[in-house]
Parts: sequence; C-alpha cells; structure tokens
Amino acid sequence: MPKRKPSKKYPRPSVRSRAAGPDAGRRQDRSEAPPAKSPSRRGPSKAAIRETIESVAIAFVLAFLFRTFEAEAFVIPTGSMATTLMGRHKDVVCPMCGSKFEVSAVKEVDRETGVSLGRAARIVNATCPMCRYTMDLDRDHPKGKLYRASKGDRILVNKFAYQFSEPPRWDVVVFKFPGKATRNYIKRLVGLPNETIRISHGDVFVKRRGEDDFTIARKASPKKLLAMLHPVFDNDFTPRIYTPEVRKHGWLPRWRPEADGDAAGAWQPSDDFTAYETSGEASGEVWLRYEHRVPSQSEWLDLTEGNLPPGEPRPELISDFCAYNTCRAWSEPVHDADAFGMHWVGDLALKCTLRPTTDSGEAIFKLVEGGRRFRCRIDVATGKATLGISGLDAYHPTATTAVRGGGKHKIIFANVDDQLRLWVGRREVEFDAPTTYDPLGNTRPTEADLAPVGVGANGAGLRISKLKIFRDIYYIAQREQHSIIADFERGNLTTAEDVHEVLSQPEHWRHFFDDANMREVTFELHSDQFLALGDNSAKSQDGRLWRTPIANEFYVDCDLLIGKAMFIYWPDTPYKIHLPMFSLPFFPNFPEMGFVR
Repeated sequence: MPKRKPSKKYPRPSVRSRAAGPDAGRRQDRSEAPPAKSPSRRGPSKAAIRETIESVAIAFVLAFLFRTFEAEAFVIPTGSMATTLMGRHKDVVCPMCGSKFEVSAVKEVDRETGVSLGRAARIVNATCPMCRYTMDLDRDHPKGKLYRASKGDRILVNKFAYQFSEPPRWDVVVFKFPGKATRNYIKRLVGLPNETIRISHGDVFVKRRGEDDFTIARKASPKKLLAMLHPVFDNDFTPRIYTPEVRKHGWLPRWRPEADGDAAGAWQPSDDFTAYETSGEASGEVWLRYEHRVPSQSEWLDLTEGNLPPGEPRPELISDFCAYNTCRAWSEPVHDADAFGMHWVGDLALKCTLRPTTDSGEAIFKLVEGGRRFRCRIDVATGKATLGISGLDAYHPTATTAVRGGGKHKIIFANVDDQLRLWVGRREVEFDAPTTYDPLGNTRPTEADLAPVGVGANGAGLRISKLKIFRDIYYIAQREQHSIIADFERGNLTTAEDVHEVLSQPEHWRHFFDDANMREVTFELHSDQFLALGDNSAKSQDGRLWRTPIANEFYVDCDLLIGKAMFIYWPDTPYKIHLPMFSLPFFPNFPEMGFVR
C-alpha cells in the first residue's frame, strides 16, 4: 500500500502593521516608547522530536512484525489457479453474447523478469465460455474499450495459520518452490503427510498409512465445493446467442422441452427463452433437458459470413474447457487442443430459481454421469426431498426443505465426488442418511451424457429461471512434462476442431475415454510432505510435473510453507471510474473482493 506523503508546511502569513494612513510603516519617532518585542518563535521541543521519531520507529517495527509473522501481500503471477485466483490476464466482454470473462495474458511477458515480449507474444484471440465465439481482440474491440490487461489479483496471506495446526486438504497455500526456494508459488493442497494420492478420471483418491484401499477425497466444506466449480453455461445469455437471425439457421436454445408445446402441461419458454413454465396438467412427468450444443469456430465463421447451411451444432460432452486458457498469441498459427478441454467431466451441478405455481406435485432435478441418472425429487406440498440413483434401489436419503407451495427458492443440486448434495436458499440440506455412494463403474460416457441435465415436473405447476450449469475441477493424471497435458494418448488430436469431433462422436469415446486408455498416477507422501496442485489443471506447473531438471521432488516440504491465502483485497476491474476532472484507471473491483476458498 503506498505511503501517504506528509503534508507540506506553509509559513504563517506575516502580520501587517495596524497603523493606518500615509505614515504607516515609517520609522517611529524616537520620543515614542519602542514597541514591545514579540516573543521569538521556537521550534518543537527536543521531547516532541524524540516522541515523533519513536512513534515512526515503532510503526515500522509493527509493520515488519505483521509482515513477518501475521500477513503479507502477494500478487498472483500466473494462471495456474484460474478461475479461483487470476494471474496476469485480460478482462474480456464477448461481442456476441455480452459474457464477461478473463483470458490469460502470461504469454505477453517474460516469466522471470515481467518484461514485455513484444508484438509476437501479444494475445489476439479469446473464446467465450457461453457462446464459444472466438473473437479477434483487435477487430472486435478496435478501441480497447471491452478489454483491459491486468497484472493479477492481489491477496493477503495469513502466515500464522499453520503455526499450531496442520494445513487441511483443499486449502490454497503460498510456498517456496522446491527447486528454486526464492520463488513463491500458490496452489491448492490435495495431498497430506503419510498419504498416497491417486489421480484418476479427474478425481483425487487417498490411501492413508495402514489402509488397504483408496477412497475419493471429497470437499466437505460447502463453501469450498461451490468456490471450486467452473461455469459451463448460463441460460441468461440465451437471448443474445440465439437471436431470431441465428434461429433461422436452425440453431435452437440448449434448454429444450421434451414434449411438443401443444401437449397438455408441456414446458413453455418465455419470449426470450430465459425462463420455462409448466402448468402441471400433464398426467405424468414432463421434462426440460439441457443439450450441450457448442458451435465450433468454423460454424461461427460460416454463420457470420452467411454461408452456414441449415442445421445446428451437434450435442457434445461437457469437457474441462476453461475460457482462461483460450489465449492465442499473434505468433501462434492455431489454438492447441488442450485450450478447449479434451476430457469429459461427469461431476456437474445445476443452479436455478424455482417457483411452484400449484400446491401439489413434484419438482424433479436430474444429472447424468456415465449413463447413470441422479435425481432429486421435491414434493412442493410438504417440502420433502428424496434422492435417488438409477440402479440403486436402496439409495433414497430424505430431508425436509423450505420448498412448500408458492414463493421463489434458489436451488443447487450437485453430483460431485461420488456424493449428491442439495442447497435450498443459502443453506445445504441435511438428509437422514449419508448422500455418498460407492463407485458405480460409470467412468465412460454414454449417449445419455449428451443431455446431462434436466428439470422435470410431475403434477406440479412450476416456473424455472436463472438456469446455470457448473462442473467440478478435473485433475489431469500426468506425471511427465508434455506440450499438451492429457489423460490419454491424444494421437492426432491437436486442434480445436479435432476436440469438437471427438466430444460429439460416440464412436471416438472408447478410444479416448475407455479405462484401458486412461492414465492413472500415484504420489507417495512421507512425514511433513504435501502435494499441491493448481485449479487450472491443464495449465498448471504443479507437483505432477516437477520431476524434471528444474526440481528433484514432486512434494512441498512443510518448511517451505509460507501461509494460507486468505483474502483478495485488490482485484483489478476492466472499467475506469470517470470523475469530473480525471479518471481512476486502477479502481478496485469491489464485487470480486472476498475470502479465498
């Protein structure tokens, strides 16, 4: 924080003579008594000077002690923790749908010195996470009004957090890099001392000393789990993506009623497709399903040039796509495949606003993973919620919720880390039985995963809005350094178009997502050793990749831990604050301030 400059001391204005008239200021007559001498002005006493110096010295000592033992400020240098923490990046606004997102700008500067690498390294492309339009930052934003470079989030680190207790799993920590102890790294702890960690199908599994089997590492804290979810699609951007001109080409919104609109009780969209409603008149269940129809860059190009034949993008699997990684420098010919997420992610969450319009019936929420259907049924008359999994008749935890009759209710239904979880409002619902489940063998996608999210009604009138879909972090099982980090032998999978082809064609899934072809890695930790991984798994130089000439070990020793990432105190904003006389270009983004989860 910049130091405040001391205010300047101005001399007092001279006291003018009280004499008036033309003789004012002349030498007085000697017969007159000489004027009394004004007391001489003296400076501050020695005691006052000493007290000031001591106060300044004490302030410096306290600041030094606070920095050394309590907290210290850090700037996030890279994008290894995106989107939890942002390194050097550009804040972007999509010209097609208006979505605001961040894209990495680390390539623009030298990693060691931070000096710009010139025009060849300048980021010129970014892909929107909502509509997948790949924009040219110079062409689509000629005046730079819709994007701005940022040097990274500024955070406070609690250096006292681990003095008397061991760091818990999933904490975000700052530590000295094992191979170069002068450099600070920031990652998330996934492995603790005396554990063996296995990474498989995007999840983390743990076997503690003395145990025979691995168990999945779950995120017990609700706030931690929600903070680690990545956005997949926000339906509020539908009006700008699926305009009447786009729908003329056959591109329809991704949320679709299962039954024909003329059928009794079928889901009816609002005029802008941001909300759906059913009257509850149908005799059975009626469904609203999400299909992950993501247009490729070539399809967007054909559409904007008027060359697109009738038809819409094929549905594809939800992957570990992260818009932050879609940065293409001026000198790079095409996007790499890993920038568009090559791995199928089955751990999903649905967030929406539910408003019952009748006093009876059921609201049903469904998630699909590997062909298995995970459901949550809520009786709108009693508020009773019941969980269920296809093929598991004995699995039916129940709970009482606040969903009774009318009113609006914010709902989150998640299937993450082999556990179903439900939030109503701001609170997680507690069920009468464990909501975890044993591995189901659903590690390979099926055609049902092309429509992985659904909202149903059984005899209930419902209105659904604010539909948002999220995915869990996918940890890639990698142990060696490669130009593209993948869980499988990628073969000719090198471009974004190749990724679209694989994710949308079931005949490719056996080769890329079959258990026999998927990598699996293990890390054995001893006393005082931790495994730290980045949230941006595809672009993180973390413990999986440290067994290189740069470093000799994959773990972080406890002596290298600096502290816990505590608070984002200065996230940059892409906007300037315009005042009458000047602008503030570095105004903090207050909504993004908060605790690091």
